Amino acid sequence: QVQLVESGGGLVQPGGSLRLSCAASGSIFSINAMGWYRQAPGKQRELVAAITSGGSTNYADSVKGRFTISRDNAKNTVYLQMNSLKPEDTAVYYCNAETRPYGSSVVLEVWGQGTLVTVSS
Repeated sequence: QVQLVESGGGLVQPGGSLRLSCAASGSIFSINAMGWYRQAPGKQRELVAAITSGGSTNYADSVKGRFTISRDNAKNTVYLQMNSLKPEDTAVYYCNAETRPYGSSVVLEVWGQGTLVTVSS
């Protein structure tokens, strides 16, 4: 069983910064891509940023130049540094990982429980 636990959400003023963290734990043989998604009220969940095990990244156009995704493979942790936050960034942010548990050849997609980010003055 693999679990993802997010932290770092909260309330921030427009123009401010937050750093989200997501740590994977459990019976992990390997982790492929990791990513951050978000879901605003009344909207579909969307990809914010993703990073491969080799460090290649991709971002939603709406966050390019403001958000940075990174990972620490030794700690099975992915981060999302969010700068110049806007009210439209308000959403629940979810961590996602493609994991391969020990003793299995199957790659599983695992989700965290979500952390709320509110950008408001």
